[in-house]
Amino acid sequence: MHADLAASDPTCKLAGEPGAAADRRPWGTAGGRMGAPDAVLELVERFERNREQYLNPAYNETQVRREFLDPFFTALGWDLDNKAGYAQQYKDVVHEDAIKVGIETRAPDYSFHVGSQRKFFVEAKKPAVNLRDDPAPAYQLRRYAWSGKLPLSILTDFQEFAVYNCRVKPAASDKPSVARTLYIAYDQYDERWDEIAGVFGKEAVYRGSFDKYAESTKAKKGTAEVDKAFLGEIETWRDDLARNIALRNPSLRTRFRMKVAVS
Repeated sequence: MHADLAASDPTCKLAGEPGAAADRRPWGTAGGRMGAPDAVLELVERFERNREQYLNPAYNETQVRREFLDPFFTALGWDLDNKAGYAQQYKDVVHEDAIKVGIETRAPDYSFHVGSQRKFFVEAKKPAVNLRDDPAPAYQLRRYAWSGKLPLSILTDFQEFAVYNCRVKPAASDKPSVARTLYIAYDQYDERWDEIAGVFGKEAVYRGSFDKYAESTKAKKGTAEVDKAFLGEIETWRDDLARNIALRNPSLRTRFRMKVAVS
């Protein structure tokens, strides 16, 4: 059905016949693995049935959030509408949370919490956006999560579900595959539901599975904590500033050259 999304990504496996969305079953009854709940299977069927309409650029991000992503994450156990009536700081999910990115304030579409602690962001895009190959959405998500010091976050348009290791410092020149730890197409949700719910389901997060998965990605080459990377940037800025001052003040040039030679 949607094999083109998986063809060139090693983290994406094609769904097989036993995992087809038509096989209705509750979680945990598919040969020992966790099958997707009926609510998600119905979303998959609806998307497949009307896929051409959903891929039209006129079908926007707000629509995909309300019609697909809200029920998708509700199926993972999260209280997206705060039906429990918790205070703002204890909501499961904060919509369009405020986060400082550089000198600007940005608003990730979803911020998932345990108590008052942020655990991960979800950035939504309309299905017309190619998340696998377009670098801009991945860079946007990774900047948000990097600034928020979050280890993992999700980029999705329902058609595609991508997880990023957000300890890797983002660069505008990065390919969309950089720091991507998981990629699943919508017609794989049933077959691979355990990979999603086992890390990002509310119960799994509370049991520590999210933290274990985040820890397993931490040691990968190229990762850097925000504070350490920022200190490195400060050192670079300091050196550049010193060079500029020395160039403008002849009396300081010799002293600067001596310092560089000693260091």
